Amino acid sequence: MGFFSTILGFFGFGVGISIGLVAGYFLFIYFQPTNVEDPEIKPLVEHDQETLQQMFPEIPLWIKNPDFDRLDWLNRFLEYMWPYLDKAICKTARNIAKPIIAEQIPKYKIDSVEFETLTLGSLPPTFQGMKVYVTDEKELIMEPSVKWAGNPNVTISVKAFGLKATVQVVDLQVFLLPRITLKPLVPSFPCFANIYVSLMEKPHVDFGLKLIGADLMSIPGIYRIVQELIKDQVANMYLWPKTLEVPILDMSKALKRPVGILHVKVLHAMKLKKKDLLGASDPYVKLKLSEDKLPSKKTTVKHKNLNPEWNEEFNMVVKDPESQVLEINVYDWEQVGKHDKMGMNVIPLKEVSPEEPKRFTLDLLKNMDPNDVQNEKSRGQIVVELTYKPFKEEDLGKGFEETQTVPKAPEGTPAGGGLLVVIVHEAQDVEGKYHTNPHVRLIFRGEEKKTKRIKKNRDPRWEDEFHFTVEEPPTNDRLHVEVVSTSSRNLLHQKESLGYIDINLGDVVANKRINEKYHLIDSKNGRLQIELQWRTSEA
Repeated sequence: MGFFSTILGFFGFGVGISIGLVAGYFLFIYFQPTNVEDPEIKPLVEHDQETLQQMFPEIPLWIKNPDFDRLDWLNRFLEYMWPYLDKAICKTARNIAKPIIAEQIPKYKIDSVEFETLTLGSLPPTFQGMKVYVTDEKELIMEPSVKWAGNPNVTISVKAFGLKATVQVVDLQVFLLPRITLKPLVPSFPCFANIYVSLMEKPHVDFGLKLIGADLMSIPGIYRIVQELIKDQVANMYLWPKTLEVPILDMSKALKRPVGILHVKVLHAMKLKKKDLLGASDPYVKLKLSEDKLPSKKTTVKHKNLNPEWNEEFNMVVKDPESQVLEINVYDWEQVGKHDKMGMNVIPLKEVSPEEPKRFTLDLLKNMDPNDVQNEKSRGQIVVELTYKPFKEEDLGKGFEETQTVPKAPEGTPAGGGLLVVIVHEAQDVEGKYHTNPHVRLIFRGEEKKTKRIKKNRDPRWEDEFHFTVEEPPTNDRLHVEVVSTSSRNLLHQKESLGYIDINLGDVVANKRINEKYHLIDSKNGRLQIELQWRTSEA
């Protein structure tokens, strides 16, 4: 009886299931509900508070935070370029990892570690938005929001003790909010010397890890332990204010900082040519280093002398001894009119050995064109002695933070005084009534200096540096700064003031360095950024 009951029950169960599936299929096909409506799509402003809170984590940052900018163009660029970037990044990663692995594996008695497969997959990272900070310093600060839900395939094989194990990383998810700082900004490509990277919050990292085909992340407890371990380790190294510094350019060359002093001694000249009507000349010498914005050094004038002797000494700041040259020009002084050029020559600084005085006897030329036949004409000779004194190694190669401190004043600065350095950076929203060709005038204790003139620009950038040597600290002095526009086409209004400021130098002496934007007096919206430094020999 029990056997027959079992057989009948089995057939009854099978027949019942079959009939139920067929009946369900026909009911689903022929009796669809008629009250189904299309989903209603509403703008964000029309959603209630509860719905918005549920949606808020998925809303892009450029919508939630107005100070974040959209980066759709960058995401499209990455999408198109990702197949090529994938190969380039993986190739670079292999080249970087190979020597590091070769150096480390002997310590752990491992035979070999190799990449069997290395690809970042077909899905590029996306930028949800980016915030950019503007400061008065020479730096650019960016905070991009990066999300990468990729499908990479990284397979590493490890051989040790005759055994082989394969580790595979798949299904990687990384959410980051880094702060990327490019500083200092310099006039040499790629226009910044260092990259500083910090994380503004702990990163989210999720991935699959397979060992010999088994997913280790599926083991209870392992997933959370590994995820928290990665977050903590990355945060300990790079969570703000800790940074990762990536040097791009040599600081001394990028910033064109002084690397030494060139001591020039102008001795004498011989057999100069007559320039005056009475059969004589009044020669003097001008010295200038290439790539230097400072005024030329000048000797005294030797009146009515074709074989003058000066024996005068000058110190000049060297920024790049491999590329700079000393330009020597001899002029005939005239009481009225333009001074006549008697000849010139140059000396590459790389021909001068450090700490070794070297004397040069130079033929005076019309110009430095080797194909100019007029250079074959005799114009006399000049004799100079050069000594290059490089700075000590400990004074060079400093990081950006150290460059923000004020350096010492050069040799020869008065003991009780110092060097006032004025760096005119830029102006904004300066506009004249008749023309806008701005330059900046600096007046300190009756001495006037000017920046270069920039034509038709309401937001000019100069980056010009000026030095004033003073016998005592200018505690009670003021620096007069005026933005002036000039035009030779407007005969009635050739010169026009665009605004001015008077800066109390007592604050500069007390603080050693000030870098501020000043609102210009007699200007509607004009602002001028100036950096002031007070350098002493005890700094």
